Amino acid sequence: MMSEAPILIAYDGSDPARQCISEAAKLFKSRPCVVMTVWEPGLAYAISVPASSLDGLSPGVVDVEAAQETDEAISGRAERIANDGAELARSAGLQAEAIAVAEAAGVSNAITDRAEEIDAAAIVIGSRGLGGLRARLEGSTSSRVLKHARCPVLLVHHD
Repeated sequence: MMSEAPILIAYDGSDPARQCISEAAKLFKSRPCVVMTVWEPGLAYAISVPASSLDGLSPGVVDVEAAQETDEAISGRAERIANDGAELARSAGLQAEAIAVAEAAGVSNAITDRAEEIDAAAIVIGSRGLGGLRARLEGSTSSRVLKHARCPVLLVHHD
């Protein structure tokens, strides 16, 4: 039933993300929601490659143990951020649960995929307002979510 479907709030702990929770609480009152934080697994492997290997001549040596520890730390941080966001949502009156998702294919994919999995009534996401060349080069997570989501998307602009 549509009225029982949860909303999905993309949350990274930033001020714009906090504002998303505030706006979602105003609009959706006590509706169930999932506060989602996305982290990229394997990023630790990419940052652990020695600079000397970037010349293309040698593959470099990756400290696998250090990379795994870093991955675990990043995962733990994402879980804390999601839990903080869910607590903020609960304090604003929403029925919130937290989830941290590992996604190597991109944040926007993780958001739209999870929204489909939970049959979300809507996605709430912030916009940081990238402009000019940076927006063209990096793209925008919120723009990709708007383009690919199969449910309504509430885009919250940061004050």
